[in-house]
Amino acid sequence: MGWFDGWFGSDNSGSDPLRRLDPKLREFLEKESPVKYNTTAQPTQPQSQTSSQPQQKQASKSPSDTQQQPAQQTQNPPVPPESLFQDGRYAHLWKTYRPLAAIEAETKSDSEKLSDVLEAYKERRAQIGRAALENCAEEQFTWATCMKSGSWTARMTLCRDEVHKFERCYSAQSRLLKALGYLSVHGRDARVDEDIQMRADELYHRMLDQEREIEKAKAEGREAPAFRPLLEGQKAVVPAAAPAAAAPAAAAVDVLEPSAATVAAWKEKLEKLPPEEREAEEQALRAEHRANAEMAAKIQGLWQEQAKEREARKAAGKETIMDKFSALVGSWTGPKSS
Repeated sequence: MGWFDGWFGSDNSGSDPLRRLDPKLREFLEKESPVKYNTTAQPTQPQSQTSSQPQQKQASKSPSDTQQQPAQQTQNPPVPPESLFQDGRYAHLWKTYRPLAAIEAETKSDSEKLSDVLEAYKERRAQIGRAALENCAEEQFTWATCMKSGSWTARMTLCRDEVHKFERCYSAQSRLLKALGYLSVHGRDARVDEDIQMRADELYHRMLDQEREIEKAKAEGREAPAFRPLLEGQKAVVPAAAPAAAAPAAAAVDVLEPSAATVAAWKEKLEKLPPEEREAEEQALRAEHRANAEMAAKIQGLWQEQAKEREARKAAGKETIMDKFSALVGSWTGPKSS
């Protein structure tokens, strides 16, 4: 008579919520649920005795049992980040899982791989431009306000002063973002690039403050104050070389270093800029040169990989007409396979 027990409080459903379930369903819930219910608790035992049992069990554990616990935890198969249960549940279902990006990378053609390299390079430049626009939002708003409700003389000149301020902000912000290594490392935490973006904006406004101090000193007839270079003490993030290319030949030339002709062309360009902007422009040119060299190295690596695959097919007697044509074109334009 369950209703009679419910009147006098003798029902133990509160201590064991799984008591009335089907045995098979109960076993499944106990196995899969992260919350473990104590179904062996006896209500007739005093509370002090039940609370002392876990302590006695903990004290009776041998050192070998405590050493086996970390080993058992390491034996639990890891699950990929795509799993909703990071505690190891359903790990057997994820043993053969492969990310979609890895599968697509294996099935891509040579032209698609080359297109990915070029698209990544273009996307980085586009993102640098968008970040510079975000940092110059105030100048852009001032320009738009001038075009809508500015003075008559300003609108007659198409807000020339506001346009000049915006263009200078955009070019300087882009220069600082490149010099500080914005988006130079693929796959890193986005917060690092956000910090670089904020740092570039801070350096730009510091440069404007220094220019105001210099103009004020000239207006008062004083000597212009000397300031430290903007990028002094700033570490540009240089991407590390790939592990496969970490051990080049001793006589190999570092492709990331500009040639003498390139440096001479840079000097001519830097002489046309104000002195306070030359250092940032030089660092930006070096960062852009590194990005171009890395893209060229990736393309060259793809060409070499394609040449090795063609040679393997040729050795196996499975050479195609496209292989012969690609080898002929590669001997004229592309690098020769090693």
